[in-house]
Amino acid sequence: MDILFTASFPVSCQNSSDYNLTTLCPDNQTTNSTPPSLANPPAFGMSYFTMTLGAISNLTALAILAHSYARFRRWAKVPFLLLASVLILSDLAGHVITGALALHLHLGRLKHHGAAVAVEPPQVYCKLFGGCMVFFGLSPLFLGSAMAVERCIGITQPLLHPAVVTMTRVRLTVLLITFSALTLAGLPLLNVGNYKPQFPGTWCFLPVNGPLSIADASLALFFSTLGLVALTVSVVSNTISGLKLLQARFKDRCVKSSTARRHASLSPSSLHSLDVEMMTQLATITVVSCVCWSPFLVSAL
Repeated sequence: MDILFTASFPVSCQNSSDYNLTTLCPDNQTTNSTPPSLANPPAFGMSYFTMTLGAISNLTALAILAHSYARFRRWAKVPFLLLASVLILSDLAGHVITGALALHLHLGRLKHHGAAVAVEPPQVYCKLFGGCMVFFGLSPLFLGSAMAVERCIGITQPLLHPAVVTMTRVRLTVLLITFSALTLAGLPLLNVGNYKPQFPGTWCFLPVNGPLSIADASLALFFSTLGLVALTVSVVSNTISGLKLLQARFKDRCVKSSTARRHASLSPSSLHSLDVEMMTQLATITVVSCVCWSPFLVSAL
């Protein structure tokens, strides 16, 4: 979904009534300038490349998780792997579905390129596109924060973890995340707020620029707040987990019990190595989420 947020948000402007798309313009550009459809042809090749790259990356991550499941399932790492699998599947679906919708609009703009008036997507299509953007935007953020909390409990409270983080609770968490994201995404479909075409007319989302109704402003604010809260929870949980792992590593260097490790079927060093591996994966997910989403969420506020 990163292909849909390549434009920065320095200054907002609204074109004339014949081109009712929320657009962005430089400081020296006026609202009477050339429509974006004529000045900036749609980057069809870049969108196709990014969607394909995202899909391949997610499929590769699924293959890695499948291999990890065979290694970790007897060591009570299934909750983390389940959350990670759902996150990757959600992100994969987001890339494929929203990418296909964006490519359809790109093709339509290429077909009408050179016309005096830009063609807006149908309202029903825009609502579907916007709903997918919200749902597949919030779901990975929520799942990433759930993974961070799960690992924080597993690293800081290893004895309490099996009793608190059960598979039933993890499944309920996934259902709750799905329901919450689906509810927010579906509100404009029930005429609570709207989805509007966004610059350069090849994607739809909640309106964040120009005069907004109370419902539109509330939905945009709610979306941004939820996303920023999820990212904050991920960063804080990962920081606590990372500090705990560093502390355990220093203690492991000071106190070595080589004989016990050789004879233990599940050694502390093995558990420590697995925790480091999972935290590395989780930290990567968090960094990518922050880089991709933080600028957009902050600007939407």
